[in-house]
Parts: sequence; C-alpha cells; structure tokens
Amino acid sequence: QVQLVESGGGLVQAGGSLRLSCAASGIRFSLSVAGWYRQAPGKERELVARIFPNSITDYADSVKGRFTISRDNVKNTVYLQMNSLKSEDTAVYYCHVPRFGTWGQGTQVTVSS
Repeated sequence: QVQLVESGGGLVQAGGSLRLSCAASGIRFSLSVAGWYRQAPGKERELVARIFPNSITDYADSVKGRFTISRDNVKNTVYLQMNSLKSEDTAVYYCHVPRFGTWGQGTQVTVSS
C-alpha cells in the first residue's frame, strides 16, 4: 500500500520560510517522479515543483528562484524548501506520485502579509 505523509506547514509572515516534508511508504522516491502541488481556496490544484528519478527538477514560474524541491533517498523523503513566501503562496500543499496516482493528505501553508 502506497502512503504519502506531508508535514511542515504552518503560519508564517510574508518573506519568511518553511520546509515541507513528504515521507513515503510502499514506494521508492528514487524510482518515481514526485511532485508538490497546491490548491488555494476557490482555485484548481496546480503543480508547484517536481523531481525526477535522475534528480532533474522543474518549477512553476510563480515559485522559481524561491522554492527548492529535493529528495533524500535514505530517508525516502521529498522536501520543498520555500523561501521569500508571499501571501499568494497560501494554499494546501500536497505531495503526489503520478505513477501510482497517490496523494498525501495535504498540509496547510498560510502566509500573512
């Protein structure tokens, strides 16, 4: 059974930083594309960043230069380091592995201006 568990969300002031974690069981992140998505109230879920098995990454234009996705193969965990946060980054953030169609439960990120 594939499970993804996110953590690290919270309330932060604009300009601040947070690091999200996604721990997996039942799959190996090193063998699958993994991504962070977010959904703000009244908006569709959107891709924020993803990391490929060869460690290539790509980002939504809105977060380039501010967010960094990374992976720890030993801990089987994917991270999203978020710096210079803006109020428009407020959303529920989800970890996703498209190969298995698996989503985590989400973690709330709220940025106050």
